[in-house]
Amino acid sequence: MRNGILRLVTGTALAVALSVTSASAQKKYDTGASDAEIKVGQTVPFSGPASAYATIGKAQAAYIKMINDQGGVNGRKINLIQYDDAYSPPKAVEQVRKLVESDEVLLTFQIIGTPSNAAVQKYLNGKKVPQLFAATGASKFTDPKNFPWTLGFNPNYFSEGRIYGQYILKEYPNAKIGVLYQNDDLGKDYLNGIKAGLGDKAAKMIVAEASYEVSDPTIDSQILKIKDAGADLFFSASTPKQAAQAIKKIAELGWKPVHILDINATSVGAVMKPAGLEASKGVISVSYGKDPLDPTWKDDPGMKRYFDMMAKYYPDGDKDSSFNGYGYSTAQLLVHVLKQCGDDLTRENVLKQATNLKNVELDLALPGIKGNTTPDDYRVNKQLQMMKFNGERWELFGPILEDAGPTG
Repeated sequence: MRNGILRLVTGTALAVALSVTSASAQKKYDTGASDAEIKVGQTVPFSGPASAYATIGKAQAAYIKMINDQGGVNGRKINLIQYDDAYSPPKAVEQVRKLVESDEVLLTFQIIGTPSNAAVQKYLNGKKVPQLFAATGASKFTDPKNFPWTLGFNPNYFSEGRIYGQYILKEYPNAKIGVLYQNDDLGKDYLNGIKAGLGDKAAKMIVAEASYEVSDPTIDSQILKIKDAGADLFFSASTPKQAAQAIKKIAELGWKPVHILDINATSVGAVMKPAGLEASKGVISVSYGKDPLDPTWKDDPGMKRYFDMMAKYYPDGDKDSSFNGYGYSTAQLLVHVLKQCGDDLTRENVLKQATNLKNVELDLALPGIKGNTTPDDYRVNKQLQMMKFNGERWELFGPILEDAGPTG
């Protein structure tokens, strides 16, 4: 009897020990993760020349507060640590080093802008810290071969440019194309992308190229050069200030080319209104997200969830702002990746989950647009839909377009 009890106690103790060992084995943590929390670091231009983007960081913080109030991710609260980088690369380097070395975050998330991301890319890759969903579409941020720890969120500029080239071939096969482009990674990616989309017809169809520096006070001379070259289709690979100047100058000249504008410069408030709503009528671009201003989505469940979040967690924010919709979407994707990690919260597994997205449908993504990544293709957004400005707002048209080619 005594031996039987002893065997029972020993067996039970062994089972408990194995159970504890098994549970411990299933939980894996790197710096920045524990049973209680997941530390995520971010720099945002809360001040400086790009402070208009500050609301993105505020919307992301609001979304994460909502998730934490709902119990967090797999029982863990997300500790989002945000610092101001003033849209200054040296400041971004200083703050990201602080996040990694002092705050000891598990990963960085949605650092905003090409300059700031470029400034910290080598450092984060050297430290093997995930640089998740960088807020830029420059090709260097979807380059798994050279920077395996970096993923951009925005549509790749080269891919977007290639979609425009393919669209032009189909709809305007005899066009004489003039290209205005910003003289940096953004503009050059677009220029090379549209050429790739036009293929062997690029050299004949593009009749003028004109670049500008961000510091240039106007782009009038570039517009005149393109018009004088005989262009009847104008592609503006620009950012808001110059995009608005181009629309305004074209209207003043009485020139009426087909006007294609890149996705970065489609803000109604920052581009179309300053340029003139009537002058902006007919401009063509692309989108991948639902516009809060578009009445099409007023009864959409995803849009309703977004509006509910804004009302409760960011009531001072502009619910109609596409920037806040963007903040909501990127935070939603971060939470998706962390959920997929389960109890394996190592940096390696964060990267694995982020680079193996399968048909992720975000609340504010256009119907039919899904996020997919692979270890060889880091582009989250490869699908876009054409849209045209009607003088008040953007209207979508045509099918969902996908660019599955190389990223440039």
